[in-house]
Amino acid sequence: MVKRSVGWTPHFKTWEQGDQTVAMALVLERTIDLPGMAARLRMHYAPRGPVLRDWADMPLRARVLADLTTLARQRGAFFLKIDPDLPLGWGIPGAADETRHEPGDAFLRELGAAGWRSSNEQIQFRNTVEIDLTPDEDTLLANMKQKTRYNVRLAQKKDVRVRAGTPEDFEMLTRMYAETAVRDGFAIRGVEYYQHLWHTFHAAGSLTPLVAEVDGQPVAGLMLFHFGDTATYMHGMSREQHRNRMPTYLLQWEAMRAAKARGCTRYDLWGAPDVFDESDSLLGVYRFKEGLGGRVRRTAGAYDLPLRPFLYTLYTRTLPALMSLWRRRGKAETRREIAG
Repeated sequence: MVKRSVGWTPHFKTWEQGDQTVAMALVLERTIDLPGMAARLRMHYAPRGPVLRDWADMPLRARVLADLTTLARQRGAFFLKIDPDLPLGWGIPGAADETRHEPGDAFLRELGAAGWRSSNEQIQFRNTVEIDLTPDEDTLLANMKQKTRYNVRLAQKKDVRVRAGTPEDFEMLTRMYAETAVRDGFAIRGVEYYQHLWHTFHAAGSLTPLVAEVDGQPVAGLMLFHFGDTATYMHGMSREQHRNRMPTYLLQWEAMRAAKARGCTRYDLWGAPDVFDESDSLLGVYRFKEGLGGRVRRTAGAYDLPLRPFLYTLYTRTLPALMSLWRRRGKAETRREIAG
């Protein structure tokens, strides 16, 4: 419903073995315009898909990829993008606690042999940080870095209070999110998109908004999405006021407690660097998440299958300029919305 409202057409695919569903994918279809092309072109994208019950099942992997390719060809798509949530391993590469996941490595070899290529357009984060929520609360606190734990307790002592939000808070939170984007220099969509997204997931029981307040005034917020055994932090916002009271630390702790209370066993903090050194702009954000007791989870990222190679090459050469233009327009629109 949300993606349909911004120009995508969804196709739902499932694969069965006997009476069980063993794989699924949401395939989004969109038409785009390329400079110099009279006809509009179609692309297919499976966000965080496909999903397989058993990634070690090689025949199932092959069947799913073949069927997705067939669908794209039938629909006239000039390329197909997938972005499976398949781990390659855990931990920072080269670290003592690094572990690898063999089905992930095998899948990448199969993609390369079949003509797929690592995408220049990584829509989702390739890596993330996740927290195991199965320990009790005392252990979760003990697993945090000492400074992080201190900041959680400091926020409590400094009279920061966290409450569950309601849809009545969404207008205020979208404005705060826009303020955060302008302050920190990242691009976001229009505020109507987030209000639509949040209302939809909240009505479905899959979103818990959290609001941090000082003396009854909102100073920070967090959107906690949850499905099955996983809770995900995707949108966080804060104001300049009272940042020294560390409201964002307390928000994350209350999000962990809320997710655990819902029966979630994994908290995905949504995003980590591609390269774990000072060259990556996400390093500071990663250190914050690592301080909460999180561990890196690495995935393959997005892969593209060019079905019409000439058009795909034209698209990939044009894309950087288009993305730069879209980001500039997005930041300008966000500033206008705040000013208005």
